[in-house]
Parts: sequence; structure tokens; C-alpha cells
Amino acid sequence: MSYQVDFHTVSPVGLESSPVAPALAGLRANEARYIKNKFDHDFTVEPAEAAQETIDWVRRILDEERGIVISSPALEATSFEAGGIRFAYVFYQSGLALNVMYTLDDPGKRAVGFKLSEGMEVPAELASFKFARQKSKLAGTIRGSYFTIKSEH
Repeated sequence: MSYQVDFHTVSPVGLESSPVAPALAGLRANEARYIKNKFDHDFTVEPAEAAQETIDWVRRILDEERGIVISSPALEATSFEAGGIRFAYVFYQSGLALNVMYTLDDPGKRAVGFKLSEGMEVPAELASFKFARQKSKLAGTIRGSYFTIKSEH
């Protein structure tokens, strides 16, 4: 069952099995607010079982671009187009939120972003990345990093 993320009232619905569920819910709400404000798009997620195509696309990009395999199970995902960009988000049990921004017309503006929930350690598979910190009213301190996508996916 899909869930429209409410960034006014943060809820851990669908994320309860995460040891950092409240922080991950705040991170998810932070992303929903960004998408709503920037693209006027309602951020709706699905359980991982219902979003396998999106999760597989993200896995393929990670593997082909950098040989990265995320060890934590995916809890939820979403995929949509807005502003000429294909977006994919995957929220993992560990507290990791991963997003792909894949412009449809400009191959120079494609990237994978990683955001870590407050209280989450950097996973071993992302140890080579440097993470910057940012504050969020919804998510507390977020640590983020990214890499540019080079190939067609």
C-alpha cells in the first residue's frame, strides 16, 4: 500500500523496523518537503516489495557505476518524473536514504545521493565517501554525499 509522506507531521509509517525509524522518518519528510516545494509533486512511497523495479534500477546504477552493493534491506522506494528529471528514492532499514536524479535531456546532470539519518554510522560500502553535514528541522543533522553518473541507465 502506498503512503503519501506528510512533512508537516512526521510519521515512521512503513519504517518501523529501522533501529533509527524516527530519524529516518524525518529524513523522508525532509525529502518530501524538498520535492513538494521545488516541483509541486506529492512524495508517495511504496513498500519495497511493490517497488522492486525501482530498487533494481538503483541497484544496477550503484553496481555498474561504482561496484557498490548496499547491505541493508530496502524498506520503501519511489520513482517519478518532475521537471525533466527522473527521480528514484530508496529508504533502507539501516537509516540510509538514497536518491537518483537522472535528467532526461542533459546527461551531464545525473547523480546518486546518499543521506544518513541522525544516529546512523557510515556503512562500510560507503566508507570511501566524504559526508557533509546539514541541519534540518525535520531530520536533525543529516550527513550527505553523492557521485555523478557517467553512463546511460
